[in-house]
Amino acid sequence: MALLTKAPKGTQDLLPKQSWQWQIVEDVLVREGESYGFAEIRTPVFEHTELFQRSVGETTDVVQKEMYTFEDKGKRSVTLRPEGTAGAVRAFLEHGLYNDGLPAKLYYLTSCYRYENTQKGRLREFHQFGAEVFGAADSSADAELIALASDMFECLGIRGLRLELNSIGCPKCRANYHAALKEYFAGHQEQLCGTCLERLARNPMRILDCKNPECAKLAADSPTIQEYLCNDCRDHFEHLKGYLDHAQISYTVNPRIVRGLDYYTRTVFEFISNDLGAQSTVCGGGRYDGLMKEMGGPDTPALGFAIGLERLMMILQAQEIAMPDRPACEIYIAAIGERAQKKAFALVRELRQAGVAAQFDICARSIKAQMKYADKIGAQCSMVLGDNELDTGRAVLKGMKSGKQCEIGINESFLHDYVHTYTNMLESPEFEEIEG
Repeated sequence: MALLTKAPKGTQDLLPKQSWQWQIVEDVLVREGESYGFAEIRTPVFEHTELFQRSVGETTDVVQKEMYTFEDKGKRSVTLRPEGTAGAVRAFLEHGLYNDGLPAKLYYLTSCYRYENTQKGRLREFHQFGAEVFGAADSSADAELIALASDMFECLGIRGLRLELNSIGCPKCRANYHAALKEYFAGHQEQLCGTCLERLARNPMRILDCKNPECAKLAADSPTIQEYLCNDCRDHFEHLKGYLDHAQISYTVNPRIVRGLDYYTRTVFEFISNDLGAQSTVCGGGRYDGLMKEMGGPDTPALGFAIGLERLMMILQAQEIAMPDRPACEIYIAAIGERAQKKAFALVRELRQAGVAAQFDICARSIKAQMKYADKIGAQCSMVLGDNELDTGRAVLKGMKSGKQCEIGINESFLHDYVHTYTNMLESPEFEEIEG
């Protein structure tokens, strides 16, 4: 059979077993976030293009090479979101959430889109859990955000992650650093790729994030930001490390971390895994104190992180961390004949309204085929309805694996009888079977 089409390159389907595992992981992330006082925000999948050009930065690979940008029918340039922070900041400012009291703590589960060379851990449609804090300048906010990510990974049972930190300073001290980088890279222009030659004049820090081997080799010997931090930025970073030390959160200072987006200031950090191959970063974030003002809002300090969910799931699989199975059908009611089928429909609805996972036949199958299907979906117990059961008002509830069975009422007392009998069937090894 020739399919009409397949999923576009760089995208993937999540089948029911996988999506159930994603739900479990997402529930952990949400629960931990909410325990820290974060509340959910949802923003559009596309925004006006200038939002990302201004916030993410015109010198970044994201803006220059990777955005899905198109013109809508109103001749407006719109872009599928390549990351979550810009939309959250835009919504925060547009709706005046800064009037609700600061700090504001927001989280989101979102899809993002970048036109990239697809490989393990890097897709064109990918998903993130993001957390953003608006209105907190103190280094304790940075520490709390890092602790949140660390606690999330711990709750999931993930082992062996490395936390790497850096401070990339504020615009004041970074100007001196830019000058030093320009001087250094100017002496090696013939070794820079074409993109980095453009970056040299506009934003030399972007060269440090280049994946070209020659550029990366040059960057390894370039000056570090630590030599150029102003006193305020240095104190902020030292206080952050003090908080982490006090909470016994292990970290390594990596002066080469700059992150791939232009809005970052001061703290930047990454959680690194050895289970991801080349795409080793599972969580990245930092502070972006100037972004609110850049986008036309009040001068408000801010910081955040994003966890790549596809990469997170890859780590869970690589470390063979057990995931609960998707809940199976608790009871399957098979029916013989139209009258019994209608009764099965009514009973299944009654069970579902009481929170019981129940199913019945919707394919007009034979009783043999119905029972085969019940076994295939892992139904824990079954009940067959026919004319005799309808006339007597009683039917047999049977454990699919144990073979335990008992007769119960199927009219007014059905739900009570079912709950009582099913509980006994599961818990009592001495449960008596009926004859026949």
